Amino acid sequence: MFAFRLKHVPTPGEGLPLPDRTIAAVAVMMNVCMANLDVAIANTALPTIARDIGATDAQSIWVVSAYQLAMAASLLPAAALGEIIGLRRISMCGLILFTLASLMCGLAPSLEWLVAGRILQGMSASGILGIGLAMTRFIFPQSMLGRGMGLNAFVVAISFAAGPSAASAILSMTSWHWLFLINVPIGIVGIAMGLYALPATPRSTRRFDGLAAGLCATFLASTVFALGTATQGAPWTTPALAALAAASSLALLMRRQAGSPAPILAVDLLRRPMFGLSVLTSFLAFLAQTVAFVSMPFMLQALYGYSQVETGFLITPWPAAVALAAPLAGRLSDRVPAGALGGVGLVVLSLGLVLLATLPSAPTALDIAWRMAFCGFGYGLFQSPNMRAIMTAAPRERSGSAGGMSSVCGVMGQSFGAGLVAALFTSLGSPGAAVAMWVAAAAALLGSMASLSRLGVMTSSPTEQRPTPTDTRPGAVAAGEGARQRQADDRELEATE
Repeated sequence: MFAFRLKHVPTPGEGLPLPDRTIAAVAVMMNVCMANLDVAIANTALPTIARDIGATDAQSIWVVSAYQLAMAASLLPAAALGEIIGLRRISMCGLILFTLASLMCGLAPSLEWLVAGRILQGMSASGILGIGLAMTRFIFPQSMLGRGMGLNAFVVAISFAAGPSAASAILSMTSWHWLFLINVPIGIVGIAMGLYALPATPRSTRRFDGLAAGLCATFLASTVFALGTATQGAPWTTPALAALAAASSLALLMRRQAGSPAPILAVDLLRRPMFGLSVLTSFLAFLAQTVAFVSMPFMLQALYGYSQVETGFLITPWPAAVALAAPLAGRLSDRVPAGALGGVGLVVLSLGLVLLATLPSAPTALDIAWRMAFCGFGYGLFQSPNMRAIMTAAPRERSGSAGGMSSVCGVMGQSFGAGLVAALFTSLGSPGAAVAMWVAAAAALLGSMASLSRLGVMTSSPTEQRPTPTDTRPGAVAAGEGARQRQADDRELEATE
């Protein structure tokens, strides 16, 4: 289906040689940046888009919600399919569809067309984000995997930090349509680089379970929809019915995949202590960050009198500090346990959130900015090591599921965090913003405890260990047999691709 240049699966732990490694890493990070940037710029440009296409504010929300729902629904099915037909095939399919969907959004004559394009963008983003994280494991050698994860975290942070500015710059020069059309040439370059340098990955012989994938998609989308409608003040019946659909589909899914060696909802990986604790840590950290990000604008504007533009600048030090800390933390994670780095980072985040919750009655911009940067540094110190721990705690052949679960944690943490802030605002009004900062600090502290508890757990996956060529122990001989089997698999892959 695709004419990939590289035909062989990299030897476990070795990654790609230079310069293929550089080209592949740039391709993956460029695509991740594009998918994340699209979220940030759409949020910023929403009022302009609504006015231009004649939509109400309530209707325009679907430009954002459609993307989030489609992405949440598709993450784990895309990951499961990638493990069967190859991660890079899903990555390329996702990128091609994202490019075409961006063209559709940029040429959309009405809200309905735009929302349809955003649904396709969300579905294709699931083949870029979770799969991109899994591909990093095959691009970088084991000794540099932390650096690869740090680069991923750096790109995500820069995308969100630059999103509002990029949207404002484009809107100042041309129409909102170019917010999406600009993805087309970038996507074409990404496709060319991916075909040239992305490595092959192990493929499973199991069949794709379409029914389980549908149930999983329904569960995830219904959960996000229930939380979203609850926060937007919809009649209680709407989120209640969505929650019922989520619970029913989850029950059916668990029954369907009971006994499966590789379930789409990767409960088998959650049974691994390192993986389960890392996922829990990720969820709590995303929840803490989302609660802070959602409540902070209300606190700065309603309690301290800052304008909307000033608020945007005051929040920027957070993602900027993440971008600075993430590469450093990634390098450290190749030598320091993820439990220690993550634990320290989330303690710093929790302390920063406490400092924000206890701001003076008339804070200066400097008072706010350095506290924001403090929080961002703590989050950046946590993120890269945690992603590395999630990926290495799973077998190589389950890398897609591990990456998908990592992305789902982010979506769920964001959804639950937004719902929590909405509940606080409903019950407490404007003072709920300050209370939300304390809640975020508590969530970060719980995440730190979960991270530190990993220190007594094996940190490296056995699948990454391989004997030296001269090792003649029985285990090494068995590993050698496995290597010969992988070579046979590579020959089969070359024939099929």
